[in-house]
Amino acid sequence: MYIQEFIEKSIKSSFDKIFQMNPKTIELQQTKKEFEGDITLVVFPYVKELKMSPKEIAEKIGDYLVETNSIVSYNVVSGFLNLSISDDHYLHFFNSVKDNSEYGYSNTISNDAVMVEYSSPNTNKPLHLGHIRNNLLGYSMSEIYKASGTKVYKTQIINDRGIHICKSMIAWLEYGNSETPTSTNTKGDKFVGDYYIKFDKEYKIQIEELVKNGCSEEDAKQNAPILLRAKEMLIKWESGDRAVVELWKKMNSWVYEGFEETYKNLGVDFDSYYYESDTYLLGKEFISTGLKSGVFYKKDDGSVWCDLTDDGLDEKIVLRADGTAVYMTQDIGTAVQRVKDYPDVNSMVYTVGNEQDYHFKVLFLILKKLGFSWSENLFHLSYGMVDLPSGKMKSREGTVVDADDLMIEMTNTAKEISQNLGKLEGLSDDEKNNIYKTVGLGALKYYILKVDPKKRILFDPKESVDFQGNTASFIQYSYARIQSVLNGINFELSKDKYDRKLEEKEKELIKQIDLFPSVIRGAASSHNPGLVANYVYDLVKSFNSFYQSLPILKSAFEDKKTFRIELSKLVGITIKNALSLLGIGVVDRM
Repeated sequence: MYIQEFIEKSIKSSFDKIFQMNPKTIELQQTKKEFEGDITLVVFPYVKELKMSPKEIAEKIGDYLVETNSIVSYNVVSGFLNLSISDDHYLHFFNSVKDNSEYGYSNTISNDAVMVEYSSPNTNKPLHLGHIRNNLLGYSMSEIYKASGTKVYKTQIINDRGIHICKSMIAWLEYGNSETPTSTNTKGDKFVGDYYIKFDKEYKIQIEELVKNGCSEEDAKQNAPILLRAKEMLIKWESGDRAVVELWKKMNSWVYEGFEETYKNLGVDFDSYYYESDTYLLGKEFISTGLKSGVFYKKDDGSVWCDLTDDGLDEKIVLRADGTAVYMTQDIGTAVQRVKDYPDVNSMVYTVGNEQDYHFKVLFLILKKLGFSWSENLFHLSYGMVDLPSGKMKSREGTVVDADDLMIEMTNTAKEISQNLGKLEGLSDDEKNNIYKTVGLGALKYYILKVDPKKRILFDPKESVDFQGNTASFIQYSYARIQSVLNGINFELSKDKYDRKLEEKEKELIKQIDLFPSVIRGAASSHNPGLVANYVYDLVKSFNSFYQSLPILKSAFEDKKTFRIELSKLVGITIKNALSLLGIGVVDRM
């Protein structure tokens, strides 16, 4: 049992024995540095029910804990009970986890599963910086849910149909001269994306020509010949025109090959794929059911709506007058289909930018009104946009930061810094390149994930690769330092258990390690990988303070030497496990 769990159990026992009370929650926090103690119980929540002063409650609990040997001493400051934990408790915890390579991760998995949707790109352009934040958040939260004991399915819905897809197709037919990604040596998604940009350029030229010839700008936008061709192609696609469908399949296949390469390089994966071309007709049957039950109503023009005004929202269309589905209809059907496909799914997490906040409020509420019990467990992992120092990105104008280009830039930046430091002599080129990529992508991932998802990010590539401060490079460098300490150590010769007086820096480090499982649970419940990122940064700061203050290999006492080596090893395990939850790797040399 971890230290904090043991203390929490002891405190619950004290409430039962002293007050015959079973508190719903036990609020513990790290004791402030200006006070004596290791962990603090917040007493205020119990004052009203117990009808006692905070000081009286705290003293009764403190006396009980000291008497039962759970705590060595305590002090009370206002409504806070500061508890001092014995070295024996710290050592017992350390001895129980020091050889656990999966320390922090839950060893039990729940029967109910969560499905996490992320990425969900359009097939008319390559992934860009905004997609990177989406993918990193979705993948990291999936790993955190798993580490907290939840079964996870990772999925995405690919937006592979619509007018935007037809725009790339028309541009390729008009200007492509039958070239392919292979013939031009271009990555498939980049190749198709270039034609999306080409369409927009030609579209603007045609608008300008129409306006010069006396057409209003609005009419010009609606009647530009290239746009009319794209609209005509969409109608043909929806009617199943063989030539159009074959072209659509071919160009999408180019994009999918490109996407898979990007996902592999970014280090994310999926358990299943859903395609809008398969799902856009889903949901209609539930509109019919909802009409009968009164969830929806039909207007005079035949369109179907859901009145959510009593819930503080507005009226939402769920079926057009001509009987065609809207995005809301599709999302209703897709959610239900996923539960059918994966019967153990009891909750879903949608990783989508904050511009869709309202959409998901409506979706979740409609699913609840339709009577789906799992609708109570739906969550929109909403996140802010990613900006660059140069300004906002625009796909149609070709001013986005391509995800592949950014990953290459990050790897090259790490290479340049590593070569300047000159600490990789003796390694092969393959070993060096692996380090450059691990450090470069680690910097990118950490810079994005350490920020609360709700906040907007201004991404600066150079600032992210810094060996000082709250960066992945600083954390990875500390991990590499630990590996250099451990290099050549025979752990079979070390003591099975340790029984000694702890130095304050040793105790602080063990205390920080003990927090890891609760940090994982907190990150899972708050859907925020930033808690893990900032935790591992604090852990590394504690280790560096320990490393600078106490001799490890040069200790004059063998028991101290072996204990500190084992403690360093556990810190390394915890760093590696924490970074893994963020999709970040570690290296033994930097």
